[in-house]
Amino acid sequence: REIAKLPRGGIASTNPDETLMLGSYVDGDAGIFARDGGGGRAAGATPRAAGTTFQADYQALRPDGTPFTFAEAKEVRMNEQLERRLPRTMFTVNIATGEIKTILQSTDWLGHLQFSPTDPGLIMFCHEGPWHKVDRIWTIRTDGTALTKIHTRTMNMEIAGHEFFGADGKTIWYDLQTPRGEDFWVAGYELATGRRTWWHLQRDEWSVHFNVSPDGTMFAGDGGDDEMVAHAKDGKWIYLLTPQRVPDVAGIKNPDAANLIDPGFFQSERLVNMAKHDYRLEPNVTFTPDQKWVIFRANMEGAVHTYAVEVAKAK
Repeated sequence: REIAKLPRGGIASTNPDETLMLGSYVDGDAGIFARDGGGGRAAGATPRAAGTTFQADYQALRPDGTPFTFAEAKEVRMNEQLERRLPRTMFTVNIATGEIKTILQSTDWLGHLQFSPTDPGLIMFCHEGPWHKVDRIWTIRTDGTALTKIHTRTMNMEIAGHEFFGADGKTIWYDLQTPRGEDFWVAGYELATGRRTWWHLQRDEWSVHFNVSPDGTMFAGDGGDDEMVAHAKDGKWIYLLTPQRVPDVAGIKNPDAANLIDPGFFQSERLVNMAKHDYRLEPNVTFTPDQKWVIFRANMEGAVHTYAVEVAKAK
């Protein structure tokens, strides 16, 4: 059946009790694209690269006329879009009645809209743009109240993003770098308590996206190439990441430990060699509900396919 006619924009998420859908729209041309000298679209420079095995083809030139790398060009184009400060609206659609309700209006670039997997009234979203320039991760209730920033930077060039909920909805996880490109973490924020956990990564283990198993005991990462933020020399792998906490020394506890960041690190295992994959297509790992497989997409055999790799070691 038809639920509602959207005046514009699109739907990004459905809440866990399937009563509301979540979407957004923008007033004006929201496309990110390279421009020619006359201010128009440059041929062959659209972010949606039709007929290719990757989802984007960002291009931009330095002042001396030499091309930026793909990763740098993406930052340039995203910054241009951010600075346009177009009016944007986040809305819900009532699945039973079709009622469209405005949740938030802003000239911040609203993106990555997602409902909590367990709380029907909780929304997470981001302020898009160069990560070092924006406060990215936010939550809000479906009635428009309780707008909350999830991470506050403490140093210049600190970045946080690619946020996602744990399966139980209790924790928001995200990529954290202190500073950008130098020190790497998967950070967690517990919604009920505000408690924070940071899992440390080595440079080669940094990934475009991370995900967590349904029971919260394992993480997966999809790696990255040497042009990306970590500039990893050997980072093109699908990773299984097992958290290990940093223990107290000789069992002696800091009396304020409960109010401090709980630190740890990942023990990594390489599951898939992605050497032939073009990372302009982001693999986007996820666990199956039974936690036995990690699912991802890749173009390493030419065409784009969806793959599964078993978590257990082969016998």
